[in-house]
Amino acid sequence: MSLASWYVMLTKLWDQRKLKQSARVVEKQFWSAPSIKDGVDRLKKGDDFRGIAEDGLRAASHHDGRLTDRIDLNEWITMSLQRAVEQVNSKLHNGLGLLATVGSVAPFVGLFGTVWGILGALVNIGVAGQASIDKVAGPVGEALIMTAIGLFVAVPAVMGYNWLLGRNKVIQDALRNYASDLHAYLVSGARVGGESGGARAAGAKASAIGK
Repeated sequence: MSLASWYVMLTKLWDQRKLKQSARVVEKQFWSAPSIKDGVDRLKKGDDFRGIAEDGLRAASHHDGRLTDRIDLNEWITMSLQRAVEQVNSKLHNGLGLLATVGSVAPFVGLFGTVWGILGALVNIGVAGQASIDKVAGPVGEALIMTAIGLFVAVPAVMGYNWLLGRNKVIQDALRNYASDLHAYLVSGARVGGESGGARAAGAKASAIGK
């Protein structure tokens, strides 16, 4: 359980780091592009921010002449961007359930070992017919070791879960703000607040995510 929880924490930290780097690229290159398509080309393939923008562009360009033309363009773009953001959010939360489970279960595993060790001590006392330190020390020591191991596994998992969850919330806010700016651009054809306003908004989101 300890190895699994540390693996999840390190991989999720790496994923968050990549998203923060992408946010800085969006600030410096995406919103300064002459068009949204040029901005998309400036982002790496496979980048989550690029994927959100591509979904928005597809929603805007493939709306008419299909079954979706019965849906308002504004609403269709909104739904497409929301789905794209939720996909990224799902990736961010993958594995966090394991940390929560380990943090909840590990102490009880240690407690089970404690009870088992104490039971062994009582059995030894019963067999010997008297309570001597040599009959009790070994099983009780093993019980305390099991308790310590349970805490050693649980505490990092709980701390890592809460820490990663807090960082995820910051990233999710940045993704939603980014999708909101994309929505305004795709619907109106202009950045929110003009070119400088869009750049300032992207800069504010990226600086917030970098904290």
